[in-house]
Amino acid sequence: MPIIATLEELEQVYGFPGETSTVKELDYITPHYRAYIDASPFVALATGGPEGLDCSPRGDLPGFVRVYDERTLMMPDRRGNNRTDSLRNIVRDPRTAFLFLIPGAGNTLRVNGRAHLSTDPALLASFAVDGKAPRSVIVLAVDAVYFQCARAIVRSELWNPEKHIDPESLPSAGEMLAALSENRVGGEGYDREWNGRAKATLW
Repeated sequence: MPIIATLEELEQVYGFPGETSTVKELDYITPHYRAYIDASPFVALATGGPEGLDCSPRGDLPGFVRVYDERTLMMPDRRGNNRTDSLRNIVRDPRTAFLFLIPGAGNTLRVNGRAHLSTDPALLASFAVDGKAPRSVIVLAVDAVYFQCARAIVRSELWNPEKHIDPESLPSAGEMLAALSENRVGGEGYDREWNGRAKATLW
């Protein structure tokens, strides 16, 4: 099977990007780019560390990533599975990327930079929802920001409700946990109680 093993071979296959692909990349947040950040309720958070790479979904109220200034973003770390994979990576390797998605919009926004974790009490309190503050805030120093064209969203029909899959056709979290743990955890009880458990621990 032929493989591409060098940059020269890659360039022979793909050529070089046009100006529309390069002029959009900046090292600061423009008003246009801020509009995407302020509207987005969902971010894919990419990090890397000694154990490898990690990409974690982060969802919150629209605009949950705060534009502190044109070169700094802040994202609260809300409650989740407590694995802290992304946070462990950031502590040891600051290189971090955000991919912003907006339901209904084709364009996405990509931000690459270097992050650290803050536990400043005033900062945590400023991100509180229903009186519940995050345990840390991811502070990202922007190195590069640019929008991604809509081709991937168009091809996938991601926002087309006619293409949405019935969740009942997929294995549930309880089923997967039970299968992977020889029924030590998970099961029907886990699925039955999940909505109430999630509601009580959302923030």
